[in-house]
Amino acid sequence: MREYNIDTICVQGGYKPKNGEPRVIPIVQSTTFAYDDSDQMADLFDLKASGAFYTRLGNPTTSHFEDKMTLLEGGVGALALSSGQSAILFSIINICSAGDHVISSTKIYGGTFNLFDVSLRKLGIDFTFVNPDAPVEEIIKLAKPNTKALFAETLANPILSVLDFEKFSKAAKAMDVPLIIDNTLATPFLCRPFEHGANIVIHSATKYTDGHATSVGGIVIDGGNFNWNNGKFACLTEPDESYHGLIYSEAFGPAAYIMKARAQLIRDYGCCPSPFNSFLFHLGLETLHLRMERHSSNALALAKFLSSHPKVSWVNYPGLTNDPYFALSQKYLPKGQSGILSFGIKGGAAAGKALAKHLEMVAMVVHLGDLRTSILHPASTTHRQLSEAQQIEAGILPEMIRVSVGIEAIEDIIKDFDIALQAV
Repeated sequence: MREYNIDTICVQGGYKPKNGEPRVIPIVQSTTFAYDDSDQMADLFDLKASGAFYTRLGNPTTSHFEDKMTLLEGGVGALALSSGQSAILFSIINICSAGDHVISSTKIYGGTFNLFDVSLRKLGIDFTFVNPDAPVEEIIKLAKPNTKALFAETLANPILSVLDFEKFSKAAKAMDVPLIIDNTLATPFLCRPFEHGANIVIHSATKYTDGHATSVGGIVIDGGNFNWNNGKFACLTEPDESYHGLIYSEAFGPAAYIMKARAQLIRDYGCCPSPFNSFLFHLGLETLHLRMERHSSNALALAKFLSSHPKVSWVNYPGLTNDPYFALSQKYLPKGQSGILSFGIKGGAAAGKALAKHLEMVAMVVHLGDLRTSILHPASTTHRQLSEAQQIEAGILPEMIRVSVGIEAIEDIIKDFDIALQAV
């Protein structure tokens, strides 16, 4: 098969109709699929054959979405899930169980932090959090004999720090563990983590993948570039008795990780997306390249405007030349720095909360990454589960406003913020 530019993959990747088939992927809204005899179905259950037989484990529409995301990220396979949170959960528990340890960046989404620091701790998985700006030697020193993964975000939500992939990849290799990256805010159009040393990539498909705020979903993509036969991952290299002694690393080679996730986790935990949502995700990806260019250019223009506004004390956006992560953004996100920015309004938390009342076009919503510009006050919403000290450590200041910059006319976006800021 010929290699295509990522713009073309966005439009046509993941589905090639045969003669007389629909040009657009069909929505296969069925829970189950018919077969001629039980031997055929037995092979599907034993992972000896591929095909759909029950939508929790696989569906043709969902498979097209998974195939497109695999192509866009440059991996060997993907597993679509019912939410981004499910994707984060599966990425960890696919290789970790009670007694294991994970090192994570402190600069992550509040829901991810809570999942790691509270819920997964209750299941016996230990977490150590590290400032991603720390020296590589400091990160490596946190490793323990039972450390199984290193986790970070390409662009941290909502403070917009840019990950130093070279440093984190070096640390992961020194620990001999996979580097798991949440690439939600960057998307594969702006950054492809596998090209920078990542091993597993996850997305909240709810955000830019969908792009229209219609569907909740997530996806895990396997880079196929980690050696699981290093003595640390018996779950992939020793027989799985629930599959008649199947050894994933032997049966599936580079795709062992993602096949185990499908065979075990989806089977036992569920969390599958609906075929209709998978259709919408696939549809959204067809314009991803166009949207991310506009999101990025609008966000940069708004960041420059806010930087010079008398009511604004600071702005975080890695596309600004004076931003501390500007150099890293040019290295890893040269096509654009996505559509999210954050800023501090003079007057503190009270002024930040009051801002929403004076915005007309821009809405306050618990969401980001869709066509419409929106704002949020993270300290009182997405990161409210964290203590004040934890919020500060994660870069969440009381006056912070997160903006998800849409693709409307930039003049209208700027005008709405200007009028609202003047009124506060």
